[in-house]
Amino acid sequence: MSKLITAKDAEEMIRKGEQPSVGAVLTPSARDLFGSRLKPAVGTSCPGVSRNSTAAGIARGEFSWKPGGDPTTRAGIEKYFNSPALEVLKERICEMGRRLWQREYTDGNGGNITVRVGDNLALCTPTLISKGFMQPSDICLVDLDGNQLAGTRERTSEANTHFGIMKRQSAAKACVHAHPPHATAFSIANVDIPSCLIPEADVFLGKIGLAKYQTPGTAANADEVGEVGKSHQAVLMQNHGVIVWGADVEEAYWRVENIDSYCRVIWIAAGLGGGLHRFTGSQASELIKIRQKLGMPDARADLKECELCDSAEFRPGVLVPGSRSPAGTENADPAPDPEAELLVQQITDQIVKSLSNNGAPPVDGRNPPQ
Repeated sequence: MSKLITAKDAEEMIRKGEQPSVGAVLTPSARDLFGSRLKPAVGTSCPGVSRNSTAAGIARGEFSWKPGGDPTTRAGIEKYFNSPALEVLKERICEMGRRLWQREYTDGNGGNITVRVGDNLALCTPTLISKGFMQPSDICLVDLDGNQLAGTRERTSEANTHFGIMKRQSAAKACVHAHPPHATAFSIANVDIPSCLIPEADVFLGKIGLAKYQTPGTAANADEVGEVGKSHQAVLMQNHGVIVWGADVEEAYWRVENIDSYCRVIWIAAGLGGGLHRFTGSQASELIKIRQKLGMPDARADLKECELCDSAEFRPGVLVPGSRSPAGTENADPAPDPEAELLVQQITDQIVKSLSNNGAPPVDGRNPPQ
């Protein structure tokens, strides 16, 4: 069994001038303490873990497993769940939870995180817990059908929404769901997030998908989000928030930062009143190529350049004829109501008559004839 080195262990080893032994697994805090002193790490030997998963890789949240190596017995599941490699991932999940909470991307017990650790296994956060105060002992182990296999706390009710993506997209090794305020505002305002505005957003988010509202935690929501998420790494969940995925849990967390920052900048820029300047479709095509070189799928890859950038005018808070109303319907000027028009005319006539009888000037402001 590989030795797990904690921050406390690292402090003592640094004081003595020692280095981690071959095969040791470091927690992220321990790795930060060693810093440049640390020699290149070697492969782990945890059960079910591929030898390509180095200690350095696991500390960043990356993880690979041996296909067909999922434990099946109760003893095997518990051993795997408590292995050094998974302990590091549990700590990493808690770290991402703290970041979410500190950035106010979650409130109360909102949000959830999952990391895939086997053909049919994933670590996930528990239900009814603040993401800012989780401990590694709070994390659960479940299969991709949502059945809990290990852990003392009950798994999040929305785990199956994450698995809806993971089952359809093998590159989705980690998912993060949160309620970042600026992105969530777009999800309830029924406003599409404009594209072709910031190069980094096009590279690291790609085309942002939109999943129609379904009750959270239901099979319908898992199917809706899963279908959208298989070709979009960032998904806006209508009236709910966002869910993003990546190769590891930190990469997924980064996308929560990316999408909320992007929506915030759009909101500020639109309020300046000068319109939004978009780059061209050919320039967007160059960014898609960069994204593909980074190994990220992109739903726009087969589109023509003229189809890559939306051209809709983005004017928050302003409804113009023919624009989409908050309910998603066309907001053409409504036809006048004959009964309302008649009532307004009757009231106007009575006011004019009353003013004339009292000797007041007519409503048009001219003096009456002498």
